[in-house]
Amino acid sequence: MTEIAIILGTRPEIIKLSPVIRECEERGIEYTVIHTGQHYSDNLDTVFFERLELPKPDYNLSVGSKSHGKQTSEMLADIEEILLDIDADIVLVQGDTNSVLAGAIATSKLDADLGHIEAGLRSFNREMPEETNRVVTDHVADYLFAPTEQSAEYLREEGLPDERIIVTGNTVVDALYRNQKIAEEKSSILREFDIIDEDYFLMTAHRAENVDNSDSFEEILSGVSIAANRENVIVIYPIHPRAENKLEEFGISVPPGIRLVEPQDYLGFLKLQANAKLVLTDSGGVQEEACILGVPCVTIRENTERPETVSVGANQLSGIDAEGIADSVECMLKTDIDWDNPFGDGTAGSRIIEEFITTSAEVKQ
Repeated sequence: MTEIAIILGTRPEIIKLSPVIRECEERGIEYTVIHTGQHYSDNLDTVFFERLELPKPDYNLSVGSKSHGKQTSEMLADIEEILLDIDADIVLVQGDTNSVLAGAIATSKLDADLGHIEAGLRSFNREMPEETNRVVTDHVADYLFAPTEQSAEYLREEGLPDERIIVTGNTVVDALYRNQKIAEEKSSILREFDIIDEDYFLMTAHRAENVDNSDSFEEILSGVSIAANRENVIVIYPIHPRAENKLEEFGISVPPGIRLVEPQDYLGFLKLQANAKLVLTDSGGVQEEACILGVPCVTIRENTERPETVSVGANQLSGIDAEGIADSVECMLKTDIDWDNPFGDGTAGSRIIEEFITTSAEVKQ
């Protein structure tokens, strides 16, 4: 029997669950890591365990890239078998991926509690598969570890009981505080790319609604290129394999000002973020990180499950219209960067584990 099972499968999950794993290590709590292998590129996946100085997973399902149904069903069956074998007290999942959904459904059918880290995030766009994943997971979870009061309020509005909701802050803050200094010291990415601080924009774009449609993808690239030319900067775009495949499939030419580079390891990407003049992204996690790092962000979407970043003035939604993207960039570059970090003080991992320890002690009494 193990006390805690931790299910992860993607780069952001590895990063955001690393503080929880370290808390288990430091407190001597028995835990098991189940890696679904949802990310199938080594550069986006297993290398992070080494760079973050984390022990290798106890299980690796190596599911890889498939349709949502096939991927989730394979993970569900395998996770259930493992959970039956290890007999965990609590299963922890983080975020909104198919790994999270599979872990949540499997746990809900067994005699173990489910803890959802980063509970209560809502984009209110059900066309995004991530929205379905996070809503379903919240409604079957026993512990709802909300990163902010806003997330907690969304959970209450959906009728979830207050006793399940614990506001912890976001573990991404823990991870950034620990790793930013290491990245500055160890990563030579700026020298490798021949760029200097705040002399470039950083871009990420990988979501299906943005890159799986040729017109949308071209419009986004055009807007980013316009913004770069206006500000006379280069845009560094570490391109996700999904997006790179779509560029080739659609025959899209990358416009001037955008420089495609290989996906970066965590420390390299963190250094690129911290030193960028501005970040353009469709990633929820990158919105958070930019906000915490004090870097202006433009989100190339119509909505966000991180509204706190917009509320504090760190982020602006641009949509995918080219002129809208360029105008949002111009607006964010005029913004003061003295906003407050809404995601906590870097102790979320400790609070999550402390809640489990306290509850376990009460149950034993």
